[in-house]
Amino acid sequence: QVQLVESGGGLVQAGGSLRLSCVASGDTICISAMGWYRQALGKERELVATITTGRTTDYADSVKGRFTISRDNAKNTVYLQMNSLKPEDTAVYYCKAACWFDYWGQGTQVTVSS
Repeated sequence: QVQLVESGGGLVQAGGSLRLSCVASGDTICISAMGWYRQALGKERELVATITTGRTTDYADSVKGRFTISRDNAKNTVYLQMNSLKPEDTAVYYCKAACWFDYWGQGTQVTVSS
């Protein structure tokens, strides 16, 4: 079992920045890739960014150049630095860890006001 706890969400004005954190605990030795996903109200959950243990990253086109994913393997933590936020970035952001199964965090709300 892997437990994921996200933090760092909140309310920010357009153009502002937030940094999300996700700490993994439990059977973390099995974790390979980690990622951030988001789900806006009335929409399906979508990929934001992923990062492998070797720190290879991938981003959704909508966040390229604005968001940066990183991880600290020693701390079992993955981060999402979000800059130049837009109202359309408003969503619940979820952390995912790929292990024997996919594990999800409980989500953290990000709200960007115009």
